[in-house]
Amino acid sequence: MERPKALISVWGKEGIVELARALADAGYEITSSSGTAAHLRANGVEVTEILDITGVPSILDGRVKTLHPKIMGGILARADCPGDERDREQYGIPLIDIVVCTLYPFEETARKNASREELIEKIDIGGVSLIRAAAKNFARVAVITDPADYEPLIRAVKNGGVSESFRRDLAIKAFLATSLYDATIHEGLKDALGYSGGEEDEIVLPLRKAQKLRYGENPYQSASLYMPTLADAPFVQHSGKELSYNNLLDLDALLNGGAIFRDANACVVVKHTTPCGVAEAEDEAEAYRRALACDPTSAFGGIVGFTGRVDLRLAELISEHFYEILAAPEITPEAIEFLKSAKPNLRVLTLTGVYTPRTRVTGNKAGFLVQSETPPPLPSQDDGKWVGTARADLWDDLVFAWKVACLAKSNAIVIASSGASVGIGGGFTNRVDAAKYAIDMAQDRARGAVMASDAFFPFPDTVELAASAGVAAIIQPGGSIRDKEVEEHALELGVSMFVGGTRTFRH
Repeated sequence: MERPKALISVWGKEGIVELARALADAGYEITSSSGTAAHLRANGVEVTEILDITGVPSILDGRVKTLHPKIMGGILARADCPGDERDREQYGIPLIDIVVCTLYPFEETARKNASREELIEKIDIGGVSLIRAAAKNFARVAVITDPADYEPLIRAVKNGGVSESFRRDLAIKAFLATSLYDATIHEGLKDALGYSGGEEDEIVLPLRKAQKLRYGENPYQSASLYMPTLADAPFVQHSGKELSYNNLLDLDALLNGGAIFRDANACVVVKHTTPCGVAEAEDEAEAYRRALACDPTSAFGGIVGFTGRVDLRLAELISEHFYEILAAPEITPEAIEFLKSAKPNLRVLTLTGVYTPRTRVTGNKAGFLVQSETPPPLPSQDDGKWVGTARADLWDDLVFAWKVACLAKSNAIVIASSGASVGIGGGFTNRVDAAKYAIDMAQDRARGAVMASDAFFPFPDTVELAASAGVAAIIQPGGSIRDKEVEEHALELGVSMFVGGTRTFRH
């Protein structure tokens, strides 16, 4: 009777000797390719080389080893199929019952910014073929692609054989492994080869679970963070509770704020994915005080981030309030140690800035929406027009307010003064209510301040509210069929208005 055979061809060798010994002890003949065979023999495992079955050595500098009818036929041959049995007998094809294969490390190589030549040589061909063939024939063959399954396989062979349900589960896992591998190659080669194709009709996203989250949007929902295989999460957590889904939704708004204010010394306070306070200042502590002053009530339970360094003095200020997350590109060791003690539940994150996606994918019950992840162009006085008196003296504040409006949820109205938000109305279903909310928050601080809108004014009513609050200048993109009417009201009311720029909706 023909001995059962296990074909072992792996890149990583950890645990493979123990697996091979266990299979040999259970009566399996071990067949391996050159590198794996040498490793097993060096550790006392008897091995039949692929060459001994095919009669063809490894060729093309190792590019071709296992792609041969006697190997692929031995994997793909079906049980109880007379035609397959005749072919096996005619061509001397031995059955292969177990395939253990791990692939060339393309992902690890791509992460090292390797050359094109190095990347191409790490594209596994034979291994993927072995895995797909074995997974296709799971009715008879067991396929192992993950070292975590070595022990379960050993237990199975010791307890009488590999069950059909186990083979089925291994096959599904194998197809996931090869699809993830190919998708990672697709992503890695696009960058390495300078591919600049347009919008693709098909998208494959190679994602791997980075961490299990505390819970989803609500405690009854489970959630995890997944990252592209060639990217790491853009933060390192030093202390605090386990992250939740909502924490990372808020962190996205904070990361957007860090990007849009990257050239300034800024603080952004976020609550429920929208800013409730933003400010620039000469030092981080002053930026924090001014950002918090915009809406201290909403800041309670929010998250706070900086574009600069958090030192011990700033950490002490932050500890006086309740936040879910503190994030910055640099947090001193003294600040981290202080916060671990003073605020043990506060999630303290260093932002690494290593993940910059080109697209944003949002899944909902209508399907998956995909759009480019492109920062909006900054307003320019050369690309728009002033209505009324040009207020070059307020331009910096207008651009600042426009940036904050980019971060707020639509409909968004922002009132700002001297590099700090003093009123933010975001997430309203109409622009008038957003303006009323921002003005009510600003109170007297609106007088002489500026206003920004994330989209055009469909009616003059928001301009009228701004004028009654004493707002000195407005920035808005324009584009309404009533632009002329709105501009005429601004002139009548004596409010300078800059029209131009880009709509910046955030739903």
